Amino acid sequence: MTSIPDDHANTPDELHRQAWVWLRLLKSDTVRQWDAERFRHWLDASPAHKAAFNAARAQWDSYTPAAAVLDQTLGRRTPPVRAAVRTGRRAFLGTMVAGGAALAVAAIVHPPAGLWPSPDQWGADYSTATGEQRAIRLAGLAGQVDVTLNTQTRIRTDVSASVPGIELLSGEAAVDLPGGRGRGTGTAFVVAAAGGTSSSTSGRFEVRYLDGRVCVTCLSGAVRVDHPMGQRVLHAAQQTAYDRHQLAGVTLADAANVSAWRNGELVFRQTRLAVVLDEINRYRPGRILLMNDKVRNQPVSGSFYIASLDRAIAQLQYSFDLHARQLPGGLLVLT
Repeated sequence: MTSIPDDHANTPDELHRQAWVWLRLLKSDTVRQWDAERFRHWLDASPAHKAAFNAARAQWDSYTPAAAVLDQTLGRRTPPVRAAVRTGRRAFLGTMVAGGAALAVAAIVHPPAGLWPSPDQWGADYSTATGEQRAIRLAGLAGQVDVTLNTQTRIRTDVSASVPGIELLSGEAAVDLPGGRGRGTGTAFVVAAAGGTSSSTSGRFEVRYLDGRVCVTCLSGAVRVDHPMGQRVLHAAQQTAYDRHQLAGVTLADAANVSAWRNGELVFRQTRLAVVLDEINRYRPGRILLMNDKVRNQPVSGSFYIASLDRAIAQLQYSFDLHARQLPGGLLVLT
């Protein structure tokens, strides 16, 4: 078992030792999400940490010729599938420094097929995988409530015995209440997220909870948002946002664009390229990494079909003159 290095020792010899411990861990099959977070913290501690890791990586590379000779010698006795795994792992290590240590961390934190659950998934009653959307019908005091879960969404349903509703643990959920666009029955349905609640007696609304920030959009009817910092009342085509400490004001929303995902589309209006790629990452297996800072903040306007996101990526690659490189683990690096 590889022990995690002490992050507080900063002598050159100790940093060299720590770098080798991290290198062995990163190439092992026992990497966990918290290991990746700890490695990222260690690497960003100082330039000396980065230099130590680069030196360890260079020393590792110096062993490659001897390893290749050994592989050739034992090739006839090595099953092809094992040889392929060894080559892939070596190729992955070969990209960590050349492409930036962020690539290695991203491959660990975002493994293919979700090899480990995030803490957000613990205790969820309903959840969706990457690219999946799911419609469920819940029993409310006023009748049946239709809830549609977008990609990478997790909810809990046993919020309160007296007040019907859900807790949005992460992701995005659309709520369609009995009565549709007309009058409700007076019994509210509640969506709790990040210390706040959104409640409505009729109509349609959406709640999006990503990266610690909640955005509530009213599509029809009215929605009341309660937060420790105050209260907001939304009507059709209005939205507000909050986190655990702050509550924003009420702004206008393009309801059609906000809910376009329910029709199989992603719509962007003057949205930064980095944000567009982050959104695409929510729907697409693998991970896209943008390593070109010159175009990160360039605006993007357009509509992309969720079922054809690879075509959308090709369009963005062409529009911004980006070069794509496919790496192990489902990583697509744009430079």
